[in-house]
Amino acid sequence: MSVHSNLSVMAYGPGDLRMEKLPVPEPGLNEVQLQMNAVGICRSDVHYWQHGRLGSFYMKNPMVLGHEGAGTVTKLGPGVNHLQVGDRVAIEPAYPLNNDEFCKFGRYNLSPTMFCSATPPYHGQLSQYYVHNANYCFKLPDSVSSEEGAFIEPLSVAIHACRRARVKMGSKILICGAGPIGLLNLLVAKSMGAAQVVICDLSTGRLEKAKEVGADFTIKVEKETPQDLAQKVEAVLGSKPYSTIECTGAEFCVQAGVYVSRSNCNAGFEEGGREASDLASFPTEPGY
Repeated sequence: MSVHSNLSVMAYGPGDLRMEKLPVPEPGLNEVQLQMNAVGICRSDVHYWQHGRLGSFYMKNPMVLGHEGAGTVTKLGPGVNHLQVGDRVAIEPAYPLNNDEFCKFGRYNLSPTMFCSATPPYHGQLSQYYVHNANYCFKLPDSVSSEEGAFIEPLSVAIHACRRARVKMGSKILICGAGPIGLLNLLVAKSMGAAQVVICDLSTGRLEKAKEVGADFTIKVEKETPQDLAQKVEAVLGSKPYSTIECTGAEFCVQAGVYVSRSNCNAGFEEGGREASDLASFPTEPGY
């Protein structure tokens, strides 16, 4: 494939997905050009492809999909000093467009003016070549593959969720949803010392995978009410779970989490004074 070709996955609207050759982008100030090595397919990409929208974000123009990526630096823009051509990097897909008060507080993710790959009006990473802010590209060690590097973005969702849920040694946790984000939460919760994790889902196949990667208990959701599911969870754990991590976006699961999560007198606070809740709902990538 010629270096002048940039084969990309472009969504035009509901059900209209095309492979197109776009111009190869050139890096500007504090940017790097990347040859993409691996890009995950998020459920949000599927939503844009199938429906042309995700929540309140509507595609008004064709858009390149993909925001879970890793690539190799092929060109440096002016002002880039911490990366070199040939470096493999993982990409933080979202960054602030202005140095506002949230950035000054160290919470840039809350900025109201954000760039995010594959969120209208911005193109994503499912291209042979892609340009990104160099400050949000992180060099991968040789021990981490590009495929693993592309998984860092969804992994960060799970780490944040488990921190918000205050998972610790001995915790009992309910995870709603055994899709990719649910399974990542399971792995992270176990690595943080959770003693018992129960995970629920509609799919037998997904629950089998959850059991394979470390779930202590699985519950197949069928015709239960949220209260019924809460009782089943409490029965298998022997008590209410310390926290519920909701990874489906389904109202049913949110209600079940409210019914079953243990009351906590420290709710509202966590280390460092940040807010927390017993029900950590993280369908940040809808559909998981």
